[in-house]
Amino acid sequence: MGAAMRRIHVGNALSAFGLGFTVPYLYVYVAQVRGLGAMTAGLVLAVFAVAALIVLPFAGRAIVRRGPLPVLLVALVTAALGALSLGLAGNATTVLLSAAALGAGQAVMQPALATMIVDCSTSETRSRAFAMQFFLQNLGLGVGGLIGGHLVDTTKVSSFTLLFAIEAAMFLLLAVVMATVRMPRAPRIEGAPSASAKDSWKQLLGNRAMVQLCVLGFVLFFACYGQFESGLAAYGVEAAGISTSALGTALAANTAMIVVAQFAVLKFVERRRRSRVIAAVGIIWSVAWVVAGYAGLGHGSHAMATAAFVSTYALFGLGEAMLSPTVAPLVADLAPTGMAGQYNSAFALVKQLALAVGPAVGGPMGASLHAPYIVTFLLFSLGITYLALRLGHQLTPAQDHPWRARSRVVAQGGTRQESIAA
Repeated sequence: MGAAMRRIHVGNALSAFGLGFTVPYLYVYVAQVRGLGAMTAGLVLAVFAVAALIVLPFAGRAIVRRGPLPVLLVALVTAALGALSLGLAGNATTVLLSAAALGAGQAVMQPALATMIVDCSTSETRSRAFAMQFFLQNLGLGVGGLIGGHLVDTTKVSSFTLLFAIEAAMFLLLAVVMATVRMPRAPRIEGAPSASAKDSWKQLLGNRAMVQLCVLGFVLFFACYGQFESGLAAYGVEAAGISTSALGTALAANTAMIVVAQFAVLKFVERRRRSRVIAAVGIIWSVAWVVAGYAGLGHGSHAMATAAFVSTYALFGLGEAMLSPTVAPLVADLAPTGMAGQYNSAFALVKQLALAVGPAVGGPMGASLHAPYIVTFLLFSLGITYLALRLGHQLTPAQDHPWRARSRVVAQGGTRQESIAA
């Protein structure tokens, strides 16, 4: 890794570390500590999603026109102000406005950092770069959540103010680190007329492979991430009788699987077709839903149900470790020259939409319709396999299997630069 990429990875770890301090305790803070009630707390979570959906369509164009670094710095300052004001807010209006600023800043960070990784990597190093990003994000979230859990005290507002202040400090520290990054010259669309924003979205929607990847991405995030802390958690508690401590163990097992498996599966993933890796993830997640079905609908002991439920989260983690070096590099490879920011923002928009819809659908089903819930998301996971194999027909050999494409060119006497161009 070059100096720029090292700083980007440090930044990813810092942002995740800061988020880990507050994300697990946001609902408790708004509803109980500030005494604003469950409805306001629910609105805060909804505001995060709405803010992301509003700003992401504009973020992509800003990244293309201005570059990812200036956009990232603005997002970091906005998120820091939102976090700090959220820790000091005492009424519903201030809480909601602060959450909107924090949510907008967090949403824009994702495509900006992803575009910086694209600009600072080559097709040979990109999969490993995104794998490292995902590894550090999960590690930072886990460590931040662990430390935050020891600092927080539900009887003291000041302890939560401290958590949000630490989060804001992490964002500002990340801004300082990112300001020292010297980005390589990347193609930019300069002097584009205002109507070009509409044209760029039209061009993106005309890319059949990208449209299919966005549909696939929606299903991926809807069927997995959108269920972690909503439908699947509700199902575990109501159907399987899982305790809150066991639910925490399951989430820890998910993170541990990612941390342990990420680089173990990387070499295997790099040498396989991306479409088939994603298809394999659909199969793994189908098995996970079957195991979850046994936990809640089987007739085993409570210990067996708990073990099965924890295993479900671990299997999801294995699939996530396979996706991180696969999907994000594929988005970058599908983007025309200079349009990586637009494509990253579009995919982030799809992700946020899935994360908004997933809990709304899965939460009530997981709590009350246990068997239909398992069957529905088992079918969604099988749908991932189908959509991934279908996507493979739209990809060029270099997009679907870049490692073999490079190897073939080198074997025929070509250079690495020629292989990348292919």
